[in-house]
Amino acid sequence: MGRKRLHDAADGRPTVHTVAARAGVSIASASRVLNGVGGSAETVRRVREAAAAVGYVPNAIARSLQSQRTGLIAFAVEDIGNPVYVAMMRAIEAVVAESGRQLLVHATSGQVASETALLRRLAHRYVDGMIISPIRVTDSHVEAMTASPVPVVVIGQLPDAVPVDNVRTDSRTGAGLAVDHLVAGGRTRVAFLNGPLDTVPGVARDAGFRAAVARHGMSADLIEVGDFQYAAGRAAAERLLARSRPDAIVCANDLIAVGALHALLVSGLRVPEDVALVGMDDTELAQMSYPQISSVSLGSEIRGRLAAQLLLDRIADAGLPPRREQVPPSLVIRASSGGGA
Repeated sequence: MGRKRLHDAADGRPTVHTVAARAGVSIASASRVLNGVGGSAETVRRVREAAAAVGYVPNAIARSLQSQRTGLIAFAVEDIGNPVYVAMMRAIEAVVAESGRQLLVHATSGQVASETALLRRLAHRYVDGMIISPIRVTDSHVEAMTASPVPVVVIGQLPDAVPVDNVRTDSRTGAGLAVDHLVAGGRTRVAFLNGPLDTVPGVARDAGFRAAVARHGMSADLIEVGDFQYAAGRAAAERLLARSRPDAIVCANDLIAVGALHALLVSGLRVPEDVALVGMDDTELAQMSYPQISSVSLGSEIRGRLAAQLLLDRIADAGLPPRREQVPPSLVIRASSGGGA
């Protein structure tokens, strides 16, 4: 019988000791890299190459018990089918994967009870941290976030006093950019299709639209409120057209904008000749539609990437002060409002 290899487990599997010996680093350094904590670029490279060479497979259960880390990050959003959240998820996953962790995605349907239940489950440490993008922020959210024993990062607006890392944008200003663009193009009857007014984005985008039309001396009577979904957007546009004939429509997101586009075309109106159209979020939907839809970019991918990095930083150093990152909006002009093809 051959002699058992040094540093291997009793069943012959390579261990962290095997990897450390192969890489020529200390066991502590190898352990930090293999647990996703990090190290110098050279150490990370050597340890990963050594682990691949010896066929090292971590024992996730043992590692979790020893380090109190699971190697998992949670991402909670209202609707995983919404392209804006898909863009965030891809950006978050890329950063998380680079750290050696995996991403779990939860759909909450925007239900406060579902989101607060997820936050309270963090007490069981089933993940190393959570990124959440709630469309409503209640006292229950804040209580659960601040009580969490693992880090939480919020994508969206939070009260400034809440000591939680936060990545936000300015959709109020974004709605104003859309109105300004349409008015500059000669539009005089600008309407707005919004989501629920009991949500953070709904309130911000409503305020931005109202302030912008008032600045241009226009009334804010062409507003319909529904939901942030395609069907609701189409229905809102149909209600609007039944009572008025705007020459431009701003939509609170791209799903609403696609619904409005279909309602306009079915009614025989041309876009942008008869009615110009601008969405918000600048998702893939805006580019896939015909005509392509002008849209206010709120930097979904950037917000996702920043949130993931804030979370990893917080996992590595819980003593960091709470941080705020702001991503400014920008308008992407396409054919639906008189831009290119």
